[in-house]
Order: sequence, then structure tokens, then C-alpha cells
Amino acid sequence: MPYPPRPQLRPLPEFRGTASPRPDPAVQARVETFIVEQYEAGRSLRQLAELTDRSFSAVRNILTRRQVHRRTSGAAVLRESDR
Repeated sequence: MPYPPRPQLRPLPEFRGTASPRPDPAVQARVETFIVEQYEAGRSLRQLAELTDRSFSAVRNILTRRQVHRRTSGAAVLRESDR
């Protein structure tokens, strides 16, 4: 039985259409703050890219610029006591 498709998130209204080669600095600051806060709250890079109307690599670059420690990819490793 195949897995159901992953739901696609729509960009939030305040970020829709704001990605450009030279974004407004105020908007870019709000986007970066949102990305850092939501990533630290547990959202994935892919979810953040969809919500902010940015590419996956743009989100990754923002986290790198802001020196946010990134989680490893994949599911969390279960400890022996959790199995």
C-alpha cells in the first residue's frame, strides 16, 4: 500500500510574492526572524520554504547566516529504552 502524498503548504499571506533578487530589507528581516523561530520550534526546512515562498536552499542559507544549528536529516534516532 503506497503512502499518501505529502500535503503542500501554501505561502502565508504576509510572505506571498515577496521573494525577489532585491527584497525589501524590512520584509527580509521578518522572513528571517520567522524562519529562525519556526525552525527552532520544530518545523522542517521544506515546510518553511513553502510557508515563506522561498526555495529550500534560501531557507538553508538564512539559517546558516544566522548561525542556527541545524538538525540532522531523517527521523529521530530511538534510544534502546524507547524501542
